[in-house]
Amino acid sequence: MDSKMRKEIEKQLEVIRMGTAEIVPEEELAKKLARSLETSKPLNVKLGVDPSGADLTLGHTVVLNKLRHFQELGHRAQLLIGDFTGMIGDPTGKSETRKQLTREQVLENAKSYADQAFQILDPEKTEILYNSTWLAKLNFADVIKLTSTMTVARMLEREDFQKRFSGNLPISLHEFLYPLMQGYDSVAMQADIELGGTDQKFNLLMGRMLQKEFGQEQQIAIMMPILEGLDGVQKMSKSLGNYIGINESPNDQYGKTMSIPDELMVKYFELVTAVPVQEIDRIRKGLAEGTLHPRDVKMRLAREIVGRYHGLEAANVAEEYFKTVFQQGALPADIPEVSYHAGTVWIVKLLTDLKLCPSSGEARRMIQQGAVKLNGEKISDVDTQIEVQDGMIFQVGKRKFAKIRL
Repeated sequence: MDSKMRKEIEKQLEVIRMGTAEIVPEEELAKKLARSLETSKPLNVKLGVDPSGADLTLGHTVVLNKLRHFQELGHRAQLLIGDFTGMIGDPTGKSETRKQLTREQVLENAKSYADQAFQILDPEKTEILYNSTWLAKLNFADVIKLTSTMTVARMLEREDFQKRFSGNLPISLHEFLYPLMQGYDSVAMQADIELGGTDQKFNLLMGRMLQKEFGQEQQIAIMMPILEGLDGVQKMSKSLGNYIGINESPNDQYGKTMSIPDELMVKYFELVTAVPVQEIDRIRKGLAEGTLHPRDVKMRLAREIVGRYHGLEAANVAEEYFKTVFQQGALPADIPEVSYHAGTVWIVKLLTDLKLCPSSGEARRMIQQGAVKLNGEKISDVDTQIEVQDGMIFQVGKRKFAKIRL
């Protein structure tokens, strides 16, 4: 191998390593990259996605960004929609199984996922596959043969199964089939590399094991870290309210990004932006040495995120909005006006009617947290009755406003 090829392999490895939690095994990855360069044949890089249909958050995009890296390195991105496995139901990692979906739900959700994923991936360089193509063709004898490759003891090594077994919680037999099917996907696709979160390690390694059983070269498992949300502690999740959605407005994306803990900034740059690795290294060094101000770095991060999903112009407008409303304490000039009726209304009902809170429970929480204001004055009592008047301005949190019009 000449020095030019060694440099190219190391260059690719540097991009692939960025932000990853674990590569199993890295030495095999280097060999696959060398063969790819020697033969001019791109590697098949698999990402299996659950067709849950939920709007994507930045947390969901972590593995999509890594798949985009492989596209930019010249490899073949294979986005696998689990339309067959989606009708089985996957263990959630908690104490239950994700509900089974109908065929119609799966296909509708799959389209939604792909549409959102293409905000990150290059659609011209992405192959979309459905695992029903091969899984639906297996007969019962094929399934029995597949199950013979795995012991119950090995299945119970999976953390969520182990916890439920120890806690005397039910585990259905069909749940053992899920990791087997995900592993068989890698066999059918002849995957060279599979991407997933650290919570998918068992399933990714299952693909390696089954490929060996079927006489194939084993795939490389690349695990990406779980992205912490705005609280800096727990996994980004809509249910926890600590998320940034990729379809949210520019102002919301920018404002939420400015609220993440400083210590997470570099991680966000690595996992959810397209900033080159060398530039991220400079940012990391500048923060450590004190030559870069954390506020300026965070504003750069916010521009990168908004710019990626809404364009540079929208990012600049969102930045000006943030400076005016939050740094200078002024009310925004474009507060949405909402038609409402006169009378006395319970504050919780009013906040949900104005769509400032999605539910009564959320409205109560925001009031109790001191995040609700009427004409700039904080409302702290959840039992408050409001005499509705024209021109009233309600604020929830830092980014949600509504002006009453009778």
